[in-house]
Amino acid sequence: MLSSLELQIQTLPDNPGVYQYYDKDGKILYVGKAKNLKKRVSSYFNKVHDNAKTNVLVKKIVSIKHIVVPTETDALLLENNLIKTLQPRYNVLLRDDKTYPWICIKNERFPRIFSTRKMIKDGSEYFGPYTSFKTVHTILDLVKELYPLRTCNFDLSKANIDSGKFKVCLEYHIGNCKGPCEGYESITNYEKQVQAIREILKGNFKESLKEFKKLMTDLAVEMKFEEAQKIKEKIEVLENYQAKSTILNPKMSNIDVFSIVSDESMAYVNFLQISYGAIVRSHTLELKKKLEETDEELLELAVVELRERFHLNSKEIILPFELDFGDKIKVTVPQLGDKKQILELSQRNAKYYRLDQLKQIQIVDPDRHTNRIMAQMQKDLRLSVEPRHIECFDNSNIQGTNPVSACVVFKDGKPSKKDYRHFNIKTVEGPNDFASMEEVVYRRYKRLLDENEPLPQLIIIDGGKGQLSSALKSLDELGLRGKIAIIGIAKRLEEIFYPGDSVPLYLDKKSETLKTIQHLRNEAHRFGITFHRDKRSKAAIQTSIELIPGIGEKTMITLIKHFKSVKRLSKATENEISEVVGLSKAKKIIEFYKESNSSK
Repeated sequence: MLSSLELQIQTLPDNPGVYQYYDKDGKILYVGKAKNLKKRVSSYFNKVHDNAKTNVLVKKIVSIKHIVVPTETDALLLENNLIKTLQPRYNVLLRDDKTYPWICIKNERFPRIFSTRKMIKDGSEYFGPYTSFKTVHTILDLVKELYPLRTCNFDLSKANIDSGKFKVCLEYHIGNCKGPCEGYESITNYEKQVQAIREILKGNFKESLKEFKKLMTDLAVEMKFEEAQKIKEKIEVLENYQAKSTILNPKMSNIDVFSIVSDESMAYVNFLQISYGAIVRSHTLELKKKLEETDEELLELAVVELRERFHLNSKEIILPFELDFGDKIKVTVPQLGDKKQILELSQRNAKYYRLDQLKQIQIVDPDRHTNRIMAQMQKDLRLSVEPRHIECFDNSNIQGTNPVSACVVFKDGKPSKKDYRHFNIKTVEGPNDFASMEEVVYRRYKRLLDENEPLPQLIIIDGGKGQLSSALKSLDELGLRGKIAIIGIAKRLEEIFYPGDSVPLYLDKKSETLKTIQHLRNEAHRFGITFHRDKRSKAAIQTSIELIPGIGEKTMITLIKHFKSVKRLSKATENEISEVVGLSKAKKIIEFYKESNSSK
């Protein structure tokens, strides 16, 4: 006999719609949309999901409700509204749900223009909403400089003005208002200015510039040069503002641009509104992932949310990939030209916003930053566990002389310098990188096993397939193969090699996983080179001093510590050397270098 849930699934329609999952207590778990309700809902229950959260969600579902709608676009809109209303636990979280400022042109005689967060349905016009008050203040300051409008809230009806009810205020005397309250400015002239402001708020500066330039020319012809200069200053203000806004082809108008950047846990959708070739609004929306949603699903949700939030009605939107929003909206995926440039600008904005957020998290919540990087590395490198403890090996030698190796240790993505180790190569003759790698890997993990120390989750070998194979021999000998993940990194193309796989993995050059691996590799190289250089220098000094008759090991060490190099010792005076090792030995050293120089 079918269970209640199976029965609900089997009786679902094949139409577009929205489905809702509920738990045993009747609490909403998840809201989703579907082109075909039956197929979409069934897909949750007929397989085991890769994502653990999805599997947990499916186990909690006790009942399903659905709403059938005419089209998939309607389903998308309804899904967005239900998510915001019901706030289900397993749905993407839409961050930043505050109210935004608008610029209002008041529905009244001699309209005032001001900013507000509340929309009152009294016939007034509202432009926006804007994503910051800074933008609103900049626009209002521009309007104030160009057009002297009233700021008072008097009822300037014809009867009140004719009766002389009001007197002009300070704003009139300082030139910020032309005094409509006493009839000094006609309603026709005032409305003309308001119409010009409407065009500016829409992003159209052309008409205002044309009008101001004509007025400036007329004033100059009439020899009113001071007034003409004031109009010229207004033109400069307007052109300066326009120059900061316009970055596109002026023919491009009433288009919305959306792009997305995402990582393991978050997605960032940037939105640009284009009007008359200018960007009139920009906003980045954060979405918190819940069930490994794809970029397509997230962008679809964000476009609907942003168009509703900002009351957008453009007929064309620019996206990085195809999505369907019905017949009323044209979706453009540009490949070149101005539209491609503006899409790339939006993508850069999304990337910079993400980087800013990550930097803030790194400062405010370093543990969260570390957890995110570890989870990303586990996914990118296909590891079974997060690589909290990583060790990296690098060899150093010059034509086989003074061969050394270095092991650097990173814990939670950061260098643990107290755990760094140097190795002098003991069993290898000549320049043999492979044999050297085999020796040091064996010695390192033999010791950790003997001392019962914790083993790393990941070993990185600086080198290609050859060095990786050598390291694997040591792990085989110690019985550690399969217990510790091991990879090799070849420097030229930053190829990641895995045991038994001839095809390398190529990580995104900007990925944090690759940057962490590069940091490890560079740190191992630096640590190894420093040790090799010191060893080579000491060897050169010791070889030279050992040839001096009557100079033993203790004297040799004393001389090395004091003079640092053979060159300094050979040029030192008898008095300088005698102060360090006594007169008798000083004479032997001076005599030795005199004979060496005369024989050359």
